[in-house]
Formats: sequence, C-alpha cells, structure tokens
Amino acid sequence: MTDAGRSRPTPLSRRGFLSAALVGLTQKAGRPIAGGFVNESHVAGHQLRDGIRQPAPTKQRRASVVIVGGGMAGLCAGWRLAKQGLDDFVILEMEREAGGNSRWGENEVSAYPWGAHYVPIPGAAAGLVREIFADLGVYDGQTWDERHLVHAPDERLFLHGRWQEGLEPAVGPTRRDRDQFVRFTARMAELRATGRFTIPMAVGLGPQGVPPEDALSMAAWLDRERLDSPWLRWMVDYACRDDYGGLARDVSAWAGVLYFAARDADDSGPLTWPEGNGWIVRRLLQRLGTRVESGQVTYRVERAGRAWRVLTPTTAWTADVVIVAAPLHVATRIVAGAPPVRVTSSPWVTANLTLEGWPRETGFPMAWDNVVFDSPALGYVVATHQHLRRHVPRTVWTYYWALAHQPAAEARRWLLAQDYATLRDRVLDDLSRPHPDIREHVSRVDIMRFGHAMVRPTPGLLSNPGWRALQDGQDRLFYAHSDLSGLPLFEEAQYRGVLAADRAIATIGRG
Repeated sequence: MTDAGRSRPTPLSRRGFLSAALVGLTQKAGRPIAGGFVNESHVAGHQLRDGIRQPAPTKQRRASVVIVGGGMAGLCAGWRLAKQGLDDFVILEMEREAGGNSRWGENEVSAYPWGAHYVPIPGAAAGLVREIFADLGVYDGQTWDERHLVHAPDERLFLHGRWQEGLEPAVGPTRRDRDQFVRFTARMAELRATGRFTIPMAVGLGPQGVPPEDALSMAAWLDRERLDSPWLRWMVDYACRDDYGGLARDVSAWAGVLYFAARDADDSGPLTWPEGNGWIVRRLLQRLGTRVESGQVTYRVERAGRAWRVLTPTTAWTADVVIVAAPLHVATRIVAGAPPVRVTSSPWVTANLTLEGWPRETGFPMAWDNVVFDSPALGYVVATHQHLRRHVPRTVWTYYWALAHQPAAEARRWLLAQDYATLRDRVLDDLSRPHPDIREHVSRVDIMRFGHAMVRPTPGLLSNPGWRALQDGQDRLFYAHSDLSGLPLFEEAQYRGVLAADRAIATIGRG
C-alpha cells in the first residue's frame, strides 16, 4: 500500500466521546460479573465544598506539627520530619485509607493500583527521589534493584486490528508524518538541553519566573512549530491525557513540553510494582505508624493566637505549625485567609478487572502498559506483569480513563450521574476492541470514580497571582501538594512535602 492510501487517524469529537461512553447498555453474553463502586468519597467532599455545618469537636489534642492530608505529599512531609528527628506530628487523612492517588487494592490474585502506578528513573535534579528510594531499599547510590524496574515488554499499541510494539504508530503514518516525529524529537532534545524543563519543576524555573510556554496551549505550540501530523497530534494528546487528564488544547505548552523534555532520553525505567505507587505508600505507612490517622475530615484550619487550630468532627487540634497537604481545591476552602485561586481538576475513572484467563489477541504479545489507539480511555496496565512465575493463570488489569473530551465540570456531573452497570459496560466494550472475548474471562470489575483526580496545568496557571501566593504559605502554615507545581507527579508531591517539612522545622527552631 502506498503512503497516500494508508488510513489516517480520526480525532474523537465530543459527540463521538459521548456516543462511545453510552455504548454497551444492553446485556452482553459471558460469565456473571461481580463488582461495584469503591472508595466513594464525593459526599464528604461536597460537604466541604458547600460549607455544610460540621459537628463541634468534643476532644482537644496538641501536636507540634499537624499535616492535613495523607496523600503522597503529606506522607513525604511526615517521612522528612521523622528523618530529621521531629517526632511530635500527626497526619490527618480524610479517606479511610491514606495514599491519595497512590492508593491500592488487593485480592487473591494480586495487588493492584487505584491510581499512580509508576515512577520514572529520577534525573539529576530529582535528588530527593533517589534519597527516598535509597531509604526504601530500591537504590544503593549507584544502581537500581532490577526487581523494581518494569519487565519487558513494557508497552504496546492496538492499531489496525492488531497489537504493535511501542506507542508510536508503526503502520499508517506517511513519510511526512515520520519527518514530523523526527523533528518533534529533535526539538524536545533542544529544549531538554536548556535545563528549563526539569522534575521537580522548581529546579528548572529558578528565579526566571513564569516560562513563556505557560501562556499558550500545547496545541497552539504545535501549531507554532508547524507540527500538524494527525499521528503526532494523537501521541501528544495521549501524553497530555495520561499525565494531566486533559487534551493538548487544554494543557499549557510548558506542561506539554515538560512531559517529553524533562526525562532523560535513555531512561531505563520506570520503577513499578503490582500495586503501583501503593508500594511506596505501604512502606511509608510502616515507618509513620500511628502518626497517620485516617477517616479524619478536616473542615477548618484557623488561627489561634500564634498557633493554629485544626478542626475535625471529633477533635480540635492545636499546632505550632500546620502543613496543608490537601489538593488546592480543598485547601483553599478550609484554610482561613487562604489566597483565592481557581484550578482545574481532571475527572477520572479507574477500573480493576479480575480475569480468570487471558483473552485472545493478535500481534505483539502482552505488555505491562497496553494502549488502544483512538480510544477515549488510556488503556490498561497488567498488575501481574512483574510476577516472576512463568505461568500466571489469573490476572488483574487496571484500566484508566481520563474524562478529557468534555469540560471538566460537565464531565464530573456526567460521571456522578452514571450507575455502575453503565460504566462497567463502557469499560468492557472498549476492551472488546482488542479482546473480543473479554467477557468470557472477566469475573469481577470494581470501579473508582475520581471527580478531582489531578490538577490540570491549564495555560496561564503559573502566572495566576493566587497560585503564586500559595507557594509562600501563611505565617506558620505551609501548603504541600503536587498542585503547587501544576504537575500531578510523584516527584512533585514528594518535593512539595519535603519543602514544607523543612520550613516547619526551621519555623519551630526559631521559636
């Protein structure tokens, strides 16, 4: 077939997204499927949003440092405090289980992630990441424990009715498209060499302030670079959906470029585990022990003389310093005097499917990360991929779906209006494209709905005065969340947590 005769990708329109989301409402043949919604917490979140009056706390307690939020930033803040010898602190987590977007589940087949599922090998700027992995026994200062590196094959793409190795489309792009891929890669190498695109992002920005790429969208940046290949555009859109939950038109060029330019070109990773980044959470919880108190909804943080009061429905805490490690859309509602700032949060669906056998497929063999071209979802990762056994009769797949094709608020309303069966069938219908017999093998599908899964780095976020004011915190109160970087990444959450912990230690030291 000539280049001119090869098929071109078809962008998924909003109407197409809605149509795809509603496919599969009829009963399908196959084995009975158990499951339901898990980790539903939007009721408590909406009470905070709406300012619903909470019960007056009946207990009084005190700590030198109170950390509000037990996601990765809060846990890393606790890790830093303990490592520096400050033991008088507590972490208050709203959910029943700590970990935030790095929570995990487990059944008789395998552990599996509910959100973040890998960490790229850290570059030179990410010394803190190397430090924590050395602490966890993954890194000895020179080499990485190979048991924690993703096993081959690591990724594949379903395109034209079969699986291919890697995520760059191998069949379909013309010579002109290929030339644009080469030019795009070269441009990313140039930008990487400037040192402006780093993880953590604060290292690259330094005193330079707001990068010029923050002012326009990634789609506009591609226009400016005259990169219009629909195949390249699909790959960039996929990257923006994967890390930020938004399309290239809705993500800043700074964040879009950073996705490709911040990592080392010869990255040998990533690091991954059956339960994803829940592996890190498990080990941090073991170290922090009873300092982490879950099921504690903080609804107010307010001044009490030189100290702070942190209120939950059961307890009024008094603290010398508070670290607010909650997402910004929560933090700015509960902290008295917080600078007003509006950020866009991306809604998300994660489904964990238990399979009693492996479906049929064509082409490149099963990989860790499996992507279906032009799907509104992001594909799935295989929780048992890291197992060392040669024969794995049963498995768990974690399916990710960023609701990026609608405005975020509209997508959240749509998500909360769906029942379990509708979303379950939507997931199975999408997976039936590469695996027509998927329903014959699935015995259970559990679904988690994230209304505010992650911050979306929209154009202009880094120049937002309120967002910039949050970097400084308030007197004896510091914010710590990956939202402060505009990047929902483990490295950013850890950096923000450690930075806040260091500020807390310095403040207490000054008296």
